[in-house]
Amino acid sequence: MKRLIAIVGPTGIGKSRLALHLAPIYRGEIVSADSRQVYRYMDIGTAKPTPQEMAAIPHHLINIINPDEDFSLAQYQALAYRAIENIFNHDKLPFLVGGSGLYVKSVLEGWVIPGVSPDKEFRYNIEKRSHEDIEELYQELVRVDPHAAAKIDRRNVRRVIRALEVHAKARRPFSELGRKQPPPFDSLIIGLTADRPFLYSMVDRRVDEMMEHGFVSEVESLIKMGYHLELPAMSGIGYRQIGQLIKGELTREAAAQKIKTETHRFIRHQYAWFRLDDKKIHWFDIERQGDAEIEKALAEYLK
Repeated sequence: MKRLIAIVGPTGIGKSRLALHLAPIYRGEIVSADSRQVYRYMDIGTAKPTPQEMAAIPHHLINIINPDEDFSLAQYQALAYRAIENIFNHDKLPFLVGGSGLYVKSVLEGWVIPGVSPDKEFRYNIEKRSHEDIEELYQELVRVDPHAAAKIDRRNVRRVIRALEVHAKARRPFSELGRKQPPPFDSLIIGLTADRPFLYSMVDRRVDEMMEHGFVSEVESLIKMGYHLELPAMSGIGYRQIGQLIKGELTREAAAQKIKTETHRFIRHQYAWFRLDDKKIHWFDIERQGDAEIEKALAEYLK
């Protein structure tokens, strides 16, 4: 039987660290399930693995598109399945690693994603509105498709626009379209969690490290390359606030604090995707359980 290991959980909890620890032990390769790490040149703010880490363990679906290119859930799923199959063909173990709920669920549950192609005119018109009032756009999604809205971060402009686009073109809610076709592999889902105060402190330290290691310079470099701040890729947590800093709308301290606050809020949203009462996820509290216990569960699964 083909088997896959998924490592899920909130931002900053150590999913990549665990994958890098486990992959060499089990002849594994890592398939990223992070909606921001797909972009080139956006390294610090997306907490990508280092070049050395990616050289040591093969990684897939990182640095595959430019920040101004469109990228859909359907494209991600197709590329992920292709990468996973290639890993199986090399007699290795795929590790699906990331905190983007849509990406993870689409792969593990075999979503048949609506075949609604991007409409450039629709996106252009609605993106102009998003620059004026993101919240109004999100509330429109709440009205037409509350179930999809509940699963989408209100600040994730790209996802909000895509859900509205599918609704407008298919004349049905995004959340009602498609069906599931189980993928041709079995999976063990490892979930990492921690008490919120501990997790928030970890995230806050990571934000401080990003600021110290050149996050502002990274965004300035992206702007010089022609990637403007209004791009959906630049709307994510961190890049948006650094953009405000560069424009003089926030101080460095205020930008860092805003990134921390927004990340805390995003973590709460992630737990709507990866629920602690989900019996399919084997949860491990990183404060109380170490790698040895996770290795034991993985060895039992693979036995």
